[in-house]
Amino acid sequence: PPRACEDYLSEFRHCKSFRNRFHHYYTYGTAPSCQQWKADYHNCSEWERHKLTEAKDALQKSERRRLEEQKNFTPVWKLRQAPPGDWHRPLDQETQQDS
Repeated sequence: PPRACEDYLSEFRHCKSFRNRFHHYYTYGTAPSCQQWKADYHNCSEWERHKLTEAKDALQKSERRRLEEQKNFTPVWKLRQAPPGDWHRPLDQETQQDS
């Protein structure tokens, strides 16, 4: 599997936690859906115990879908290709000039 089965269980428990449910409801106005984490944990367990190819395929499909969803979000910050030209100068340069 792409992750350890304990990771899926941990994600499911986090999703069902009071703190996460409250935060999700406050942010989006709805309760989070945790069923996919539960299904992923079940499929991972089935794959590890019985080597069912259907469980493996479902788990891989879920991970691919999750990765595709992450690509839809653009980064907030533009990544630098090189450090700024004045990276070596002190940050508090203005206070040093006033002294």
